[in-house]
Amino acid sequence: MSRINDTQLKQLIEAALFVADGPMSAKGLRQSVLAGLQVSLGRINEVLDELEGDYAGRGINLVKVAGGYRFQSNQDLSGHLSALWQERAPRYSRALLETLALIAYRQPVTRGQIEKIRGVAVSSNIIRTLTERDWVKVVGHKEVPGRPALYATTDAFLQYFSLESLAQLPALSDEGAIEALLDTGKNADSVH
Repeated sequence: MSRINDTQLKQLIEAALFVADGPMSAKGLRQSVLAGLQVSLGRINEVLDELEGDYAGRGINLVKVAGGYRFQSNQDLSGHLSALWQERAPRYSRALLETLALIAYRQPVTRGQIEKIRGVAVSSNIIRTLTERDWVKVVGHKEVPGRPALYATTDAFLQYFSLESLAQLPALSDEGAIEALLDTGKNADSVH
């Protein structure tokens, strides 16, 4: 195994995170761009912490999301940066957002349970949209007659909304925090 000095290691990790298609974990970095080099996971995590500090308060931030680390624009700048994209973020219906919220907060949950809470039927288009976006997936089937599918969120859901885990979801009673979370999702296209 080859050795690498601290400056080169930091540069290599920074460059890898910048060009990666998605978030990268310390383990993923070690198995890919750092394969063949003598670098411990502890040292990789130290460099990631250093980079996170280096980019704090700048226009670009290194953020930890489900699946690892990624660079993204500072959320405070998203309104100004949105002019760079011709496409507008899709507008989601209240029904779709309510369904997604119920899945996120009550997972695993069946379509019937969602309908009981919402008091209305859940359109198959809503479930299809959520699965096509890879925000939810079937994680099993409930052991009752008809064996309905159990839905839960995915890592792509966490990444889109810039969350490390479901524990970071705002309290349901905090409507302002939920609106801010939805705004984060609208601006997730400002990654890289």
